[in-house]
Amino acid sequence: MDSSVPPPHPSEPQPRRRDRHGRGMRGPVAPPQVPLSASRAESFRDLVQDSVERLERRWPQLAEVDFLVLDVPRSPEETVPLGSAVSAVKGRPAQIVVYRRPVEIRTKSRDERALLVHEVVVEQVAELLGLSPESVDPRYGQD
Repeated sequence: MDSSVPPPHPSEPQPRRRDRHGRGMRGPVAPPQVPLSASRAESFRDLVQDSVERLERRWPQLAEVDFLVLDVPRSPEETVPLGSAVSAVKGRPAQIVVYRRPVEIRTKSRDERALLVHEVVVEQVAELLGLSPESVDPRYGQD
């Protein structure tokens, strides 16, 4: 039996269709601008960015520091660090890294996570600048 309609080309997108009971593919649960659609990693990066912006007002030299978020530390250690600081070397700026998964494991709510992220960032900035955490952020340890 010959069909007059050629089969669709594999590279052509197929139209989205629901099955006959209406249970097929559906759209996103929430629009992209709603926080519900932000992944945990994106939410975590936002917490780190908020903390950095809070500190940059007091310490403008932090604009020269790269702040990174990694899921886990690269090298296995006996104790898992929550963050690390690397001093600047020729051709590379100083870096502060916050490890997402170890912080998330130690917190239960977004508020706890925000507090811990800020403490980690303050501690790493203090280490990088050679200061005490209390001098970097006077509210350190009070929240």
